[in-house]
Amino acid sequence: MGRARTLQEIRVLRFEALLDRHERGELSQGEAAELLGMSERTFRRHRDRYREDGVEGLRDRRLGKPSSRRAAVAEIQRMLGLYREEYGDFTVKHFHEQLVKRHDYKLGYTVTRLALHAAGLVRPAPRRSTHRKKRPRRPLPGMMLHQDASRFAWLPGEARQYDLVVTLDDATSEIYSAILVAEEGTGSTFRALAEVIAAKGLFCALYTDRGSHYFHTPEAGGQVSSRHLTQVGRALAQLGIKHIAAYSPEARGRSERVFRTLQDRLPKEMRLAGIATLEAANRWLATHYIAAHNARFAVPAEQAGTAFTPDAKGLAREVLTIQEERRVGNDNTVKWRRLVLQIPPSPLRPHFVRASVRVQEYPDGAIALFHGPHRLADYDAAGRLLASPLSAPPKPLRRRNGCGQASGLPTAPTTAEAVI
Repeated sequence: MGRARTLQEIRVLRFEALLDRHERGELSQGEAAELLGMSERTFRRHRDRYREDGVEGLRDRRLGKPSSRRAAVAEIQRMLGLYREEYGDFTVKHFHEQLVKRHDYKLGYTVTRLALHAAGLVRPAPRRSTHRKKRPRRPLPGMMLHQDASRFAWLPGEARQYDLVVTLDDATSEIYSAILVAEEGTGSTFRALAEVIAAKGLFCALYTDRGSHYFHTPEAGGQVSSRHLTQVGRALAQLGIKHIAAYSPEARGRSERVFRTLQDRLPKEMRLAGIATLEAANRWLATHYIAAHNARFAVPAEQAGTAFTPDAKGLAREVLTIQEERRVGNDNTVKWRRLVLQIPPSPLRPHFVRASVRVQEYPDGAIALFHGPHRLADYDAAGRLLASPLSAPPKPLRRRNGCGQASGLPTAPTTAEAVI
C-alpha cells in the first residue's frame, strides 16, 4: 500500500472513532472537528457522506487519478528522445538550458531531471557533505583576479589538448579573458593581462599557481622566490599589482570550480556552434561565450564600486613585454633569438660597443632597443630596422592606484626568461 493510501486509512479510522464518540454525546461537533484538524462545517460534510456512502464516502477521490497539471506524455517522450540522440553527454542543467533555448521546451528543470532519472538515462547525484567553509570573496571588483589554465581536449572532435587560460574576478566570478593556446606561458599570460587592463583597467592583486612562468621556486614544492622575478613577476611589480602564489589546488578553489564547469560545457557549446579551429574558437569565446557565461554564472559584488584604475597613459603596453639585457658586439649589433639587430648611428654617443642595452619584445613580435631611458631603434619580427626615434619611453608614473600601491614604468632591466 502506498504512503497516500496508508494515510487515508488512518484518517478513516480516526474519523469513525471520533464520530462514534460524538454520537454517544461524549464530544461536541466543535471538539470532534478540532481533534480531526478540520472545521465544524467540514466535519458535518464528512458525517453526511459517511452516513450515505459508508467508508467509501470518506476516501479521497483524487487518489489514482492523473493530476490535471501532469506533464504531457508526448512532451516527456520528445525530451527523452532529444537527450538520447543529441545531448547524451550533457548535464541535466545544461541539457534543460539547451531545450529551452533551441527546442521550444516549456517544462521545468525538476520534471526533466526526474523523468531522466526514471528512464535510467541519468544517475542521481550523490549527496555531499553540507559542512563547507569558503574563503570570503573580495568585496569589490578589481581587488583580486585569478588566472589559471586547464589542459583539455577543448575543440570538439579533436583529441589534441590545448591550454585554456582564464582570468576572472574574485568578487564576482566574472570571466574577463579566456584564451585557447597550444601551451600556456609568459606570452599567453601577457596577452590575457593586456586584454583585462585594456577593458577594465589596472587591478590590485593577481592570484596564480606557482608555474615556472609565474614564479621561480628554488626548491620543488617550496616557497617561491621574492627576489628572483620572472618576466610576469617583473611586469606585475612594475604595474603595482601584488602577485599572490597558491600552494595547493584547494587554494585555487574558485578557478578550479570554473574549470569544471567549462570542461563540461565549453566543448559541447562549441560543437553546437560549429567551431572547429583554434582561431575560430578564440573569436567565438571573445564575442559570444564569455558574455553568456557571465550572465549565467557571475554573482553581484558585495559592495558597489570598483577597484580598477584606468590605464590612461597606456603603460601596460610597454610593461607587458619580454625584457632582457644584452651586450652590444664590436660591430654595433645585438643578438636576439637567432636575429642580429643592427644599431643605427646615434647622436647619444659615437658607438655602443660593449654597452649594455635592453631588448623589449612585444606580443606581436615587434622589437625595440633601449639604452637607459633612450629608445634607440624599432624592428619588425624579422629583425628589420623600422625607425630610430631616439626618444625616451613614457616616464615612470608614480601614482597610488585604488589598491594603495605605487606603480610605474621602470628603467632598469630584470632577470631574463625565455618566451614559452
